[in-house]
Amino acid sequence: MMLHCLNTKSELCVCSVIHTVGKYGLDNCLIRALQKEELIMSALNWKPFIYGGLASITAECGTFPIDLTKTRLQVQGQVNDAKYKEIRYRGMVHALVRICREEGLKALYSGIAPAMLRQASYGTIKIGTYQSLKRMFVEHPEDETLMINVLCGILSGVISSSIANPTDVLKIRMQAQGSVIQGGMMGNFIQIYQKEGTKGLWKAISLTAQRAAIVVGVELPVYDLTKKHIIMSGFMGDTVYTHFLSSFTCGLAGALASNPIDVVRTRMMNQRSQQHGGHSNYKGTLDCLLQTWKNEGFFALYKGFWPNWLRLGPWNIIFFLTYEQLKKLDF
Repeated sequence: MMLHCLNTKSELCVCSVIHTVGKYGLDNCLIRALQKEELIMSALNWKPFIYGGLASITAECGTFPIDLTKTRLQVQGQVNDAKYKEIRYRGMVHALVRICREEGLKALYSGIAPAMLRQASYGTIKIGTYQSLKRMFVEHPEDETLMINVLCGILSGVISSSIANPTDVLKIRMQAQGSVIQGGMMGNFIQIYQKEGTKGLWKAISLTAQRAAIVVGVELPVYDLTKKHIIMSGFMGDTVYTHFLSSFTCGLAGALASNPIDVVRTRMMNQRSQQHGGHSNYKGTLDCLLQTWKNEGFFALYKGFWPNWLRLGPWNIIFFLTYEQLKKLDF
């Protein structure tokens, strides 16, 4: 009888222990699940999206005339297109002066409406997605690696540029034509859609995505890496001067990496589709690249490099200085 009671008590003790362990195990699982959910929610923070869009629009307005001269320099000298065969501009400064003299100061902002719309969409999605992806991979900024940042940059560049491609087509068409095209942004949008269909609005989307993957995959990781090393070296703290140097460096890196594909993309977007199919100048991306290289030489792929860098440099400086200040706002 005593033995039976002991056995009964032992069974009760074992059951109690199992119950306790099971209870704590369940609690741990719940805690981990909540922590994981909290990590995902923190990764999907709305602030990088809003701040990225506002900073992108600010930077675009400040550097748009330089971007316009870059486009004009890139589309000129095409031997297979009579409209753009003539070399009208000798360089960035000459292009700025001639455009102002012949078309007026207003022409320097031809295409500003779709450019701002593009940044409101592209810039917002790009920065927000980049920051969110980083937080999903690593919880703390100090744990970030170059490989993770490059991967997040490539993914965010492809996603954002693909969505915003129609605004990019509109911007380039209006920049290239200047005051020739009438009707404003909506008029040109309707004109492209009626004559070229949906394909016209998403023309050169693969090139746009490739360029964005290169630019964002280089610029944002270079900025983060440069900023991190400057701060960790003790040379400067997390100040405006650090943001300036980091943004200048990432602008140069982005211009060197992206200029060839930018030239091809600009020419592909600017050409018109023929009514009975095919294209008037280039059969595709590779054909455009090879024709440009063959007819105009290798360095034709770096046409507009100086305005491209002089745009990307100030653009990134304005963007990151604005973005870093917006991050300090307390909401």
